[in-house]
Amino acid sequence: MTSQDKGFLYDSALEHAMDLLRNPPTEKGGLPLSFTEDGIGEMATLNMLASHVFGGAAYLDGANVLAHMDPPTPWITWATTLWNSRLNQNLLHPATAPFAAEAETKVIDWLSPFFGMEGGHMCCGSTVANLTALWAARDAKNVEKIVASSSAHVSIEKAARILGLPYQQVPTNLAGQIDADKTGDLSNTCLVLTAGTTATGAIDSLELVDQAKWCHIDAAWAGPLRLSKKYASLLDGIEKADSVSVSAHKWLFQPKDSALILFREPDMVNPVLSYAGGYLATPNIGVQGSRGASAIPLLATLLAWGRSGISDRLEHAMSMAATLAAELEKDENIYLWAKPKTGVNVFRPLNMSSEELFNRLPDGMLSTCVLDNKKWLRSVAANPLADTESIVAIVRKAISG
Repeated sequence: MTSQDKGFLYDSALEHAMDLLRNPPTEKGGLPLSFTEDGIGEMATLNMLASHVFGGAAYLDGANVLAHMDPPTPWITWATTLWNSRLNQNLLHPATAPFAAEAETKVIDWLSPFFGMEGGHMCCGSTVANLTALWAARDAKNVEKIVASSSAHVSIEKAARILGLPYQQVPTNLAGQIDADKTGDLSNTCLVLTAGTTATGAIDSLELVDQAKWCHIDAAWAGPLRLSKKYASLLDGIEKADSVSVSAHKWLFQPKDSALILFREPDMVNPVLSYAGGYLATPNIGVQGSRGASAIPLLATLLAWGRSGISDRLEHAMSMAATLAAELEKDENIYLWAKPKTGVNVFRPLNMSSEELFNRLPDGMLSTCVLDNKKWLRSVAANPLADTESIVAIVRKAISG
């Protein structure tokens, strides 16, 4: 007799969940003080949690939101993420994820050539992607040290610590790039170059790419610009790297957790990243073991939008950043750190502290960073739905007192 546990079967409450998505309740119900013995049921749980989930979240698609490198997600990824939850496919075991594995192969095959890479795999974020790349550098090329700029993402230093490799931080120049004159001998190192630093969006000089034993490019932020015919040249030289990481949950507009680690010579790298076990049908490649079908929402986005759809949105974001910079520069009370290179603007007020101006602005409009021991305001053009005209007006009003 087949068991009919309704907790695992389709229920009309799913339609109610969509209604709550469209019209979230505003009045919050209290959560139970303790773990209940019998539960309150699915429908009551949806009603209870909806106001907390939606009411207690930051909306990344708001008209005034330009604070972080976290974009809103296209609705096609909502649908495919729901499908993924229904199926719970695990790429560790191909038998449980036949199409999910095919989808990942397709995504990697489509995107690798834009970076001059030959293959790779997906993982949960660029922290893991960077760790994977530096692991490959250590075990495939026997590098003895990791070198990166002082503006490199914290995940690079984390990876060096995990891998037991010495880590050298190189100062940056006035443009926020690694200072090429202070890198030292790179002959037995893994050099990490950043394509889109977190604070300012700067791109390290990619002319350094072939000067080290292994070169990894952390393109978590700016990597997708390779899909833009207008801006792809900003990353010329990336094709000479040994490895490249890209956060799909940044400028490819994917849900968390979605990133790519790409290699120029995957056939050389994969053996050192592979581990087998009696319970595995095929070797497990990379840091993660079990992982979900994050390639399916990305594949859906690439199919739906095509290259031009991705490119158009990136170019719109770059245009928003340029417009914002131009308008801010007109204000005599604002000092712009530099023209935006990859959609990131950094500026500070001259008539008050950055902290004071920040506190006068709506939540989510801007973020802050520290440069030269000073606090600056920062905007990131990750939200294609932002209204730059409105943002400029709000900043000007706040800075005028």
